[in-house]
Order: sequence, then C-alpha cells, then structure tokens
Amino acid sequence: MDYIIYFMITIGILVFVHEFGHFAAAKISKMRVDIFAIGFGKRLFGWNKLTRFTFGDLPKDFDGQGNTDYRLCLLPLGGYVKIAGMVDESFDTKFAESEPKPYEFRAKKTLPKLFVITAGVMMNLTLTLIIFWGINFFQGKLVFKTTTINKVEPGSDAQKAGFQSYDKILSVNGEQVNNWQKTVEQLFVQNSTSDVVVKVQRDGKEKVIAVERHLVSQNSKEGFFIQPRPSKSFIIEVMKNSPAENSGMKAGDIFVSISRINIDDGQLINDIISSNKEKNLQFILLRDNDTVRAAVIPGSDGKIGVSHRSFYSGQSEFITYNFFSSITHALDDAAKYTALTFGMLKNVITGKIAFKEAFGGPIKIAQIAVASADKGGIDFLFFLAMLSLSLAIINILPFPVLDGGHFVIILLEGLFRKELPIKIKMAIQNAGFVLLLLLMAFIIYNDIISL
Repeated sequence: MDYIIYFMITIGILVFVHEFGHFAAAKISKMRVDIFAIGFGKRLFGWNKLTRFTFGDLPKDFDGQGNTDYRLCLLPLGGYVKIAGMVDESFDTKFAESEPKPYEFRAKKTLPKLFVITAGVMMNLTLTLIIFWGINFFQGKLVFKTTTINKVEPGSDAQKAGFQSYDKILSVNGEQVNNWQKTVEQLFVQNSTSDVVVKVQRDGKEKVIAVERHLVSQNSKEGFFIQPRPSKSFIIEVMKNSPAENSGMKAGDIFVSISRINIDDGQLINDIISSNKEKNLQFILLRDNDTVRAAVIPGSDGKIGVSHRSFYSGQSEFITYNFFSSITHALDDAAKYTALTFGMLKNVITGKIAFKEAFGGPIKIAQIAVASADKGGIDFLFFLAMLSLSLAIINILPFPVLDGGHFVIILLEGLFRKELPIKIKMAIQNAGFVLLLLLMAFIIYNDIISL
C-alpha cells in the first residue's frame, strides 16, 4: 500500500502541475479547454458547471459549451488537457468537419500555440526550481570537512574501482576537492556519464585511479560505494528478547568499543560479533552524554539482535543561503542535473549505458518514492524535483505525442504558413502513441524482472 500511495501522490503532483501549465496557457490565450484529466481511459468521476459532480462517462454528444470537465480517469499513468481544435491524445477530430472557430487551437497564430504546448514543460521546470530553492533557503547545506574515505571492504565496488581504505581524495578529473560534498558531486553527478580520473593520497604518496564508467553510473543510482572518514555507528533497532535487549542496549546508542577494540566503521562491528559466537563481549556505548557499559553474549548464529547504521562523525560546516543566493544555487542545480540527464540519454543512444539502467517505470518510481519518503520530507521533495525535471526533459524531446513532437509540427506549420492535413497529423499521433505504449511496456517489464 505504501508503494501505491506514494506512487499516486508523486504522479498526481507531477501530472497536475504539467497539465495545469497547458490549461492555464490555453485560458490565457483564450482557447476553449474541454477536458482537464488526471489519468487516461474511462472517466471515473468529474465535475463541470453544467452537470456538476457525476460518476462515470458523460454522454457521447455532451457539449460543455466552453466549460471544462475536470475528471479523474482509470489509468493513473499520466493525464491530458483536451483543447478545442487540437489533435491530441483524445484522437477526437470532429472539429475538422467545420470551419475554425476563434476559440479553437487551430485558429490561433504560431506564438500562442507554441506558448500553450511548452507551458507544461515550463511548469515542471518551475516546480523543480521552487523545490531546489526551498531546500537551499530553508534547509541549507551540511558540508563534511573531509575527503578521506572510510574502510574499503574486499570485493566491494569501491575496491573494484581501485580505492583502498583511508585514501584521501585530492582531485577528480583535474578539479581539486576540499570537502565530501564536492567530492561526491564530482564523482557521481558531474561525471556519472564518463570515466573518472581520481588522484588520491595513499601512504604519503600520490596515486591516480581510473574509475570505470559503469561503476560510476551504477553507484550514482544505488548509493555511494565510498563513505567519509571518520565515522561512528549507532543502533537503529533492538530486537525483542535478544541478547542486546537483555544487556540493556537501546536504539540510539553509539558504539565506542567492543572488548577494547575501538569502533570506527559498521563492518567491524559485524566482524567482531560474528567471530565471537557464544563468547562474552564487553561493549562501551555512548548514550546521550553518558558512557554505558554492556556485557553481551552473541548467539550461536553470531548475532546479538541489533541493526545499526554508520554516520559521519568528523568536522563539518553548516552553510546557509539567503533568498537570492538560493535562487542562484537552484538554477545551478537545475542546469547541472539537466546536463547529466542529456549525457545519460546520449550514452543510452550510443550503447554506453544499458537502457534498463537509465530508465525506470511505475514500480521503480514507487520504490524510490517510498525510500525517499522514509528518509524524510526533504529527500522526498528532492526526488520529486528530479522527477519533475526528467519529465520536462523527456516531454520536450521531438517525439510524436510528446510536447516536443507537437512543438516541431507547430513550428513547421508556422514557417510554411500552412497547416498539415488532419489525416497526416492523426497518422503521426497514432504511430507515436503505439511506440510510446511499447516503450512503457518495455520499461514496466524491466521494472518487474529487476524486483
């Protein structure tokens, strides 16, 4: 249910914002909007000034007389705005049987048409910028003042990339880094579509590491394969009737040492406990400002009944932004992630990145939405902003059915001062719709097999 609820919330917000852009632009341009729909297919319920609130489909010969029917439809995978006199997702061409009317899309000049067709994309970009601005202005940024990585486990992606425990990263692709956030940005955002050259300091000597593209791309989506040093681990949950609970351990306790071995990473905790089955271990924990001791005997399975997570415990700096600097950073973030998205699309087309690694459908969106919401409101808003930006970029591509496809046709009609025949427009629309359905089916299939 969490997946369904968060998917509905996420898609509902994005579709509403996008379609409201088309709707508002059409109204400003004095065009008649017959339908504002969230979802596709059968009308579940809706409202208009003539019939008020009703369930099910409206009569086939229903004439809204210029009033918009606001409706929710069966398939929650998008939405549409039906503008009078326009060939769109509704495939309704009855208007072609009569002369253009002043309130119809086809009767307007090129600029108003382009304004209406790009308004959805502009609204998605606006939503992205507002969220980025809000995060910068209200949240600020916490910067970890380190570029040294924590312990690297054998066989991990970090080791495959060439990193070793406690390497200090000096530069990425020739650009110096002086904090963890800058390091992550250079590794996983600025260079997630290309190989990365990393200079590190190891045992007092400088060494150059070439990190392969597929490792960068994979880990930019699944989580970072390196963590900052120093770090501590705290208990997330204590299982009932477990050795840990019986010893007095509580959620929130921070590991300091186990049997006189100082703890500086989470894997070390697991290694010590699992290698001392049914042996007495002496734990020193930090609880608030107090030091707590606990004697625990791991079970025969090598566990004590706790789950724990690591966090950065070194020096940090909190950076705040004023109203105007937040706007500047929001624009920078949007430009940065737009370039990243186009770089990803380019690598998919050229075969450097697998299609299934770059695209996700409803299942993946729901999974990420739930995971980001669990981390907190800021993470969910950031995910929403990124998805809104992706929706804007995809929609502006010159593909039939999408806004970019309509844009190209309108532009060509304006340049040649002649409207394409309805039959040709319908053929383009039908072909694009079929291709889009096949693409969506393939994406959903990849979502399912990746579960």
